[in-house]
Amino acid sequence: MTDPVAAWHTEHVYFAQLLRLLRREIDVIHAGDDPNYELMVDVLRYLHEYADRVHHPREDVAFARLARHSPDLKATLDRLHQEHRVIETAGADLLARIEAAVRGEVVPREKIEAAAATFLVFYESHLAREENEVLARAGGLLTAADWDAVRASVPSLPDPVFGKDPQERFRELRRQIARES
Repeated sequence: MTDPVAAWHTEHVYFAQLLRLLRREIDVIHAGDDPNYELMVDVLRYLHEYADRVHHPREDVAFARLARHSPDLKATLDRLHQEHRVIETAGADLLARIEAAVRGEVVPREKIEAAAATFLVFYESHLAREENEVLARAGGLLTAADWDAVRASVPSLPDPVFGKDPQERFRELRRQIARES
């Protein structure tokens, strides 16, 4: 059986890698050049469809169970749970702006940059807080029954980008990731 904390950390590494790709494209926008909007859409769709729908709900269950084992973490865990909603909302806003640009609508670059800044700052800070304040504690405190409850809380879906059988629609994103590695 896979170590749940190691799996959690690995997904964070993947998300951070995608956030770096997104940040680089935002830097292209800031420089006044044309970014790879399709790549940005792929990153945001993956983060919405996998992180927001699978990873974060599992974390929320882990947070609730961890708070029972370690009440001193409750405020931090509550904030992280709230940040999941903020990240999802900010990501949806950024995705809508980028998809509008892809459709040829006029979207001021400053609006995309501002939406991206909100999304990236929240997400990167969130990942760092989980890595630094939660993962080790979860590994030491959560029981096998807790981890079983976490796994059972969300249907097991294969990772559409980093999994064994990536979805065809993310082929270009996988190529870009391979070039970065």
